[in-house]
Amino acid sequence: MAGNGAQRGNESDTNHHDIRVAVVDDHEMFRAGVIATLSPHFTIVGQAPDVEGSVAMIADTKPDVVLLDVHVPGGEGGGGAEILLKSHPLSPDSAFLALSVSDSPKDVGAVIRAGARGYVTKTISGDDLISSIIQVYEGYAVFSPKLAGFVLSTFQGAGQAEHDNELDKLSHREQEVMRLIARGYTYKEIAAELFISVKTVETHVSAVLKKLQLSNRTELTRWAADRQIV
Repeated sequence: MAGNGAQRGNESDTNHHDIRVAVVDDHEMFRAGVIATLSPHFTIVGQAPDVEGSVAMIADTKPDVVLLDVHVPGGEGGGGAEILLKSHPLSPDSAFLALSVSDSPKDVGAVIRAGARGYVTKTISGDDLISSIIQVYEGYAVFSPKLAGFVLSTFQGAGQAEHDNELDKLSHREQEVMRLIARGYTYKEIAAELFISVKTVETHVSAVLKKLQLSNRTELTRWAADRQIV
């Protein structure tokens, strides 16, 4: 599933100006450094520092690959995941590669669930970043080595859940809310994560508890943990 940029580092020796890349990061100096590193190899078609500017830029330039910071200001507070969800319908052929200082499971999970094709941390070398962009463009999934195990576990957990009769009682959105409740998210945090209102979260939680015949979130957390689907 996961590729490894270091294994294909020699690809950075070749120019790939047919690959059109956009860079999203709220730190101007970092953004400038990334663009300076990538410009000899790719065509840089756009850059943006926040949610609104990024969505507009991606819709306008339709890049092949978007380098996406996870924590970006603006919008509804959803950062990189919000950018991905909002811009994907406007540029469906763009591939997204998260580039973040964060290696937390929460951040990785948010952008992968939103549709990112890879996630690398900002400790990556220039050559490996170039190689990662090429791999994502070619349709491969790319993750920093230390993140690959977490991502694999997430996908394995999802696969086990597909055949759970009780879980199948829940809609896709109810399953998302259930997992976040079981992970200890507050209603407000779930609303921000899924770009829905707190009242909608409350409605979904009520439906989940009723369908699973549970009384409260403590029982729900135990139910999810027993199935290893948290």
